[in-house]
Amino acid sequence: MDSLHSGYLKQDTELLRIETNLFDLYVQGKPFHPTVESLQLHRDETQEWVEATCEVVKVGYPIELERIQLFSPVHHQLVELGRERILPCFYENQSYQLVIQRKSVKIIDFHHDNVLLRQAIKPLGKDLITGVLNFQNEVGYTELIILVEGQRALEIRLEIFPSKMDYKKDYQLILQDVNEQIYNLSFDFLRKTYQLTGLKETRNQSLTEFLAILKQLFDQLVQSVERLQAAPHHQLTSEKRWVGADRVKRAGKENVAALAKKPHVLVPNQQHGLVHLNGQGYTPTKLIERKRRIDFDTHENRFVRWVLERIDVKLKQIQLRLNDKQRTQDPFLHKKIEQMRGQIRRLLRFDFLSSSGEMKQMSVTLVLQMAPGYRDIYRSYLILMKGLSIQGDLFRLSMKDIAQLYEYWCFLKIHSLLKEKYELVKQDIIRVHRQGLFITLDKSKKASVTYRNPHNGETFTLFYNALPSEDSRDFPTLPQRPDNVLTLKKQDSDVIYKYVFDAKYRLNPAYQGTPYFERYQSPGPEEDDINTMHRYRDAIVYQEGRSGEYERSMFGAYVLFPYPNEEKFEEHHFYKSIKKVNIGALPFLPNSTRLMEKFLDELILDSPEKAYERATRPRGTKEYYQDKLSGKNVLIGSLRVKEQLGICLDNQIYYMPLKNLMDKQHMLSNLEFIGLCQSRRIFGERNSGIHWVGKIEKWNVVPRGEIQERAARRGTEAELYVRFTISKWEKRREPIELGGYGVYTFLLTSKYMLDRAKEIAELRLETEEDLVEWREKRRMGKVKVELDREEVDLAERVVGVRVYD
Repeated sequence: MDSLHSGYLKQDTELLRIETNLFDLYVQGKPFHPTVESLQLHRDETQEWVEATCEVVKVGYPIELERIQLFSPVHHQLVELGRERILPCFYENQSYQLVIQRKSVKIIDFHHDNVLLRQAIKPLGKDLITGVLNFQNEVGYTELIILVEGQRALEIRLEIFPSKMDYKKDYQLILQDVNEQIYNLSFDFLRKTYQLTGLKETRNQSLTEFLAILKQLFDQLVQSVERLQAAPHHQLTSEKRWVGADRVKRAGKENVAALAKKPHVLVPNQQHGLVHLNGQGYTPTKLIERKRRIDFDTHENRFVRWVLERIDVKLKQIQLRLNDKQRTQDPFLHKKIEQMRGQIRRLLRFDFLSSSGEMKQMSVTLVLQMAPGYRDIYRSYLILMKGLSIQGDLFRLSMKDIAQLYEYWCFLKIHSLLKEKYELVKQDIIRVHRQGLFITLDKSKKASVTYRNPHNGETFTLFYNALPSEDSRDFPTLPQRPDNVLTLKKQDSDVIYKYVFDAKYRLNPAYQGTPYFERYQSPGPEEDDINTMHRYRDAIVYQEGRSGEYERSMFGAYVLFPYPNEEKFEEHHFYKSIKKVNIGALPFLPNSTRLMEKFLDELILDSPEKAYERATRPRGTKEYYQDKLSGKNVLIGSLRVKEQLGICLDNQIYYMPLKNLMDKQHMLSNLEFIGLCQSRRIFGERNSGIHWVGKIEKWNVVPRGEIQERAARRGTEAELYVRFTISKWEKRREPIELGGYGVYTFLLTSKYMLDRAKEIAELRLETEEDLVEWREKRRMGKVKVELDREEVDLAERVVGVRVYD
């Protein structure tokens, strides 16, 4: 299109003019939206405008249309309706002045389904009806109705376009996503919970609802019927008939009684007679023959035929509704329904169905409940007939508030991204009562979905319009209710990590010359919304039960906003701020989910330490790693003989030569625990590793001879030893395996690493880089730490950390 004149973005222009014999109608407003122009929305692949809708239809009261003109964004002027492509010129959150000027004495009125818009248009003087229309966040089709003498005379159908997202690429996909997610949740719910014990139809199910569910089930239904064609249910039936005696292969005993009743089929045959009466032989000319045949006319096959015929009748009713001339025709939907009916007619021609009779009564047999194919068809029927009793405001036909729809979509899309990779444990979005299923997802209710990570068993929950129960108590200041909260429960940690994802249908387009552009150079979330994330993180607190102290429970907070260019936003200040302070923003639209999906994976795969480090910590917590990782307060000691293990455990001691600690004597005062390393050479493969850990009560340096618990040995009794007194030995639930390594004399490590290590080589991880690599790879499975020596205490460096295959 041609470049826009800046004046068209600021000044009001006549957008629609309708001249009739009874009145003239004018609509005036801005034909362009600055955000739409800045982001180049509502364009196709060639950057041309997409088509819009503007229909003017005469209905009811007789009226003559003299002229209809609509503004063209290409020609920047009014053009005759129908001569040019209709392009977008009506947008959400923009004001448009409507003026109706009467030409006759007839009573003219304005009507709109939205009461606020209806009340905005009022008479002005004798011949004018005027007011300002603002569609707020409602997008899609809207109808302006003009009444003459109380009767409908003119219907004007306009298409209102969104200003912050693309109508075709984003808005319609959001609508589709919301529908599919709700239906998928409903089907999962029915498959897991619905008991196949009875049959009760939903009497008030709409055709629209029936078609929406059928679309999801149809392919599965067709496959199930085709599967039955290979081995349909059948029964064997017997039939008897009189045939010529020479054609009967085997005559049954029933012929004796039958021939007695029909003597006329007997003829005299003295020589070869089979039947003898009064000394005379007789031969039958006809005999009864019994044959068995396969019969497909069973109750189950009648049911399958009846279900297909019912579906065909419903689809025919929908076709008749769609053919109504007052409806907007949808060729694609017509074609889809005709294809479905064609498939049904093809299935009904299968031999086992065409030979089935009419179903006279319904009974649920074991074949319908258990047999492959029949069971699937029966379940599909239950879902179709049960229907969705949709409550709340999610699927109201009049609901077109795009801000609210975006909020719902964000929650459902996050659920969809998580469900693709993790196991769904429970959900309360879809519930059931006697009349059918209903949806709890609306602004006045709470919902949650719980998942399990199949790799490590960790669970996490996504909350909508609610906080976890421990955060829902009395707030010390003001109550908070973010849109979405993700809570993660990680192994090796008692802390529940919580993150806010707040949906905001707001976007700052960063017009050149504005302060926002000067600061950030590109479109992004509003600064007020980022400030709200700071408030959520600081205001949502958890009160610790024992001490009664308040602690911040939110580890991060993020704005989800509609912006399509993910690559460009990666350079934005509010994206980079996530790594700095764990507060920022993520663009989120149907075609822009990469950054969100990547970030969710990071949060879920984070180790507890990494999750803690993401949050902004109060000043003075730099010692976090020093206290947890660097403080070497554990000694891992080797055992020289097998008997030494029994001596240490029975007498609550451990001893070792002082010379081994000559360069480490300053560490003795820091030691708090001792672990006993049982080597493979002495204890064997099965009993090797670190099984026992004890807390040091005291230690002292004594000659070896004074350690009376161990056996005496000549020549070494005067050698100085360190004797550790242990308050209590405790056996580890899972021993630390050797994994091909061992301890030559002793190894110093931290209690933090001792509690988390699976193999002994992990106790040598000391640098921050090695620790980060180790704990992140452990989230993926069992790890192998490789050292440059087999003796852990003699190794000089870590060669690498890898995940076991």
